[in-house]
Amino acid sequence: MKHVVVIGAGNIGSTISALLARTGDYSVTLTDRDADRLAQLDRRVGVETLVLDVSDATALRETLRGAYAVISAAPYHLTATIAEAARAQGVHYLDLTEDVASTRKVKALAVDSPAAMIPQCGLAPGFISIVAADLARDFDELHDVRLRVGALPKFPSNTLNYNLTWSTEGVINEYCEPCEAIVEGQLRHTRALEECESFALDGVTYEAFNTSGGLGTLCETLEGKARNVNYRTIRYPGHAAIMKTLLNDLRLRDRRGLLKDILESALPVTLQDVVIVFVTVSGMKMGRLMQETYAHRIYATDIDGQPVSAIQITTASAACAVLDLLAEGALPRSGLVRQEEIVLRDFLANRFGRVYAGLGPDDPYVEIEGSESAMMETVA
Repeated sequence: MKHVVVIGAGNIGSTISALLARTGDYSVTLTDRDADRLAQLDRRVGVETLVLDVSDATALRETLRGAYAVISAAPYHLTATIAEAARAQGVHYLDLTEDVASTRKVKALAVDSPAAMIPQCGLAPGFISIVAADLARDFDELHDVRLRVGALPKFPSNTLNYNLTWSTEGVINEYCEPCEAIVEGQLRHTRALEECESFALDGVTYEAFNTSGGLGTLCETLEGKARNVNYRTIRYPGHAAIMKTLLNDLRLRDRRGLLKDILESALPVTLQDVVIVFVTVSGMKMGRLMQETYAHRIYATDIDGQPVSAIQITTASAACAVLDLLAEGALPRSGLVRQEEIVLRDFLANRFGRVYAGLGPDDPYVEIEGSESAMMETVA
């Protein structure tokens, strides 16, 4: 049994802990600095809890001593601290961060690391890069790689057409920080909330706009290989315009703590959400201009009778799947491991990754290509 430390007992961290513990293959210690939050989770079978302040470097390193891996589900500004402790203890490291600056620090720490350091193991960044890289491999010449992801309420009921489904700090960070993209073959930074586009999927209209961090390391991987690569977050129409007013006109980008308080006091949390994954790749294949598209929706579900939102299950399952693949020897066990190095078929066949294939943990696995049960569409 492999011992895993999960740092951060929020919605995602607690879900990761529950998923891992219920397999019987991992012993899990879930840590958080908030003792009251941990107390609410003490009844979860197989999950040990520990009050831990990450800023205490000695306590953090001692907690990681002898562990197989640590998964950071903590706020993005704690990423580097946890990664440094993992590197010092020779423990495999995984995180969920979308923060570009934090990922740069992890990449630097990964140089000559004796253990694997795998940043961005969530939905976006994370699974979205695995899909894009898989589609891109089939092309002789890449033109455009477009990645679109959204976690949306099924029943929007306010002017923002949005409910809180995960970290408020993470959402604000995505809306404020510079975005990476490849534009006409050149790696560039673009502005968040810009280049808003409209599209329809199954008769529903959405908008999508630039947000930071969703591409992970994919731009670096495809630089010099693709003409255009970009990532945009999916929302219902009108959301971007209101957020631009709040962030730019009212200058709340300079008062992020205040904006966080406003959003959390005004927007209710919902577990009734849907995650949309939409990736389109075009280019030359066997002398013809071709396009392939992956489109998939994932809905909220239950784990052991407890309701879990779609963004919780997709983000947590992705991190667990990557850990599982690492434990199975399907991934490098030292240095930096990029999401796009992970084979899509292996990910979807994994007991945790099956969530993305429209399968439960006990459903028989089926071939992914052309399978209706996998809910994958490939359009050429």
